[in-house]
Amino acid sequence: MAKKVQDDHFGLKRLKSKDAKNAIIQKLSEDFNLTPIIAEAFYSQFSQYYQEHANVSLSSGEISYEAVASDEPAGKHIRLARKKNIRLRLLDFNTDLEVLAEYGTAGVRRHRLLRLTRQAYDQGALLSYEDLAMILTTSASTIKRDVYHLNREGKFIITRGSKLDMGPGLSHKTIIIDYYLKGYTFTDIERITNHSERSVKRYLSDFIQVATLFKQGFKKNQIRLISQKSARLVREYLELLNIYSATENQRLAQILSPQQPDEVSKKKSCSEPSREGEEND
Repeated sequence: MAKKVQDDHFGLKRLKSKDAKNAIIQKLSEDFNLTPIIAEAFYSQFSQYYQEHANVSLSSGEISYEAVASDEPAGKHIRLARKKNIRLRLLDFNTDLEVLAEYGTAGVRRHRLLRLTRQAYDQGALLSYEDLAMILTTSASTIKRDVYHLNREGKFIITRGSKLDMGPGLSHKTIIIDYYLKGYTFTDIERITNHSERSVKRYLSDFIQVATLFKQGFKKNQIRLISQKSARLVREYLELLNIYSATENQRLAQILSPQQPDEVSKKKSCSEPSREGEEND
């Protein structure tokens, strides 16, 4: 069928201008005294915000929550901090019912607390005690007691305060590296600390960077600037380096002096008898 080319015989442009998008653009232009071009730019930006923060597809047992992004620094007012919309599994009948039957309501609350904080962190956000209290319909003081209880069991709760190292004690990153240097596997560390393997490997990479820079003769302040890590974390990493270097730790030696592929193949060839030698035997 031949396509007719004509000057909007059916009034398509006028009809299109009556859709919801153009109606909103007209209202923005009128209410805020904007030019149509600026109003349309605002509409496009708002549409993007809606897709990021409101148009979230959820499955059974999940909730959508606005949390502070994990890369937001400490001390920034919460109203000014960048937020991320995250999906959290509040109810997981595969595990929650079993935990409830065995450990009661306090046990299932702590079980969910572990799951929620880890899911938030894996999506680039951090939950505070107040967030957790709201989601789990309890008080912030109860969450604080739960976190203390779980820490006593060797589990880490990744909240905004703990991630940004607000408070005394070693940072969770340093403790994780300490576990690794003591010989724990990634699976063990993940289970003990409630961190994903990806996070553990990222912390290990940061430690290697700090240790390598120190061995190359850089000062602490220089290392802090190059690695973009806090002075406290750099100090703790260097203390770990000093402790495990003195004991000639094998894992430390492996990560700071990785074998080149040709060295590995060379060692392998030297350790394996040649076919000719086998025949002579």
